[in-house]
Amino acid sequence: MSVQATFTATLVDEWVRLGVTDAVICPGSRSTPLVVPLAQRLRTHVRLDERSAAFYALGLAKSTRRPVLVCVTSGTAGAELHPAVVEAHHARVPLIVCTADRPPELHHTGASQTIEQEGLFAIEARWSADPGVPIAGQEESWRPLAARDVAESLHHPGGPGPVHLNLAFREPLT
Repeated sequence: MSVQATFTATLVDEWVRLGVTDAVICPGSRSTPLVVPLAQRLRTHVRLDERSAAFYALGLAKSTRRPVLVCVTSGTAGAELHPAVVEAHHARVPLIVCTADRPPELHHTGASQTIEQEGLFAIEARWSADPGVPIAGQEESWRPLAARDVAESLHHPGGPGPVHLNLAFREPLT
């Protein structure tokens, strides 16, 4: 199993352990390393439109009072989540927003539909992290990262709300 696959399986395992039951997924190649374990362990809801997906996740989180994960591919897909993230912020609804990202060496290379994703929801997110490309030797930090996502989305001093995890993945993505 690759380091990326172990990383994402560990995140998902910890989210499940902490009570996350649902993930809303917008298909895209860059998010494949996370989508695979999400589909294996959580109740997944596939939506092709990112904006609709984010609002669907918001509704699920409102009805279950649990964090719901929304996962999109890299680039402008993350920006499409913004209206629902703003709503989650103001309504105090726990969301775990996961954006897949290109590795650092592919940033600022002129590729189409790319944006700076780190800090994308800086004002609305209760907490955010950009842990970089997973590498061997960092395993001790993976469960605490997933646990903090859940804790911050539910118990942040500002109240429940969205958190943002920007995850960089290198090819091969499967």
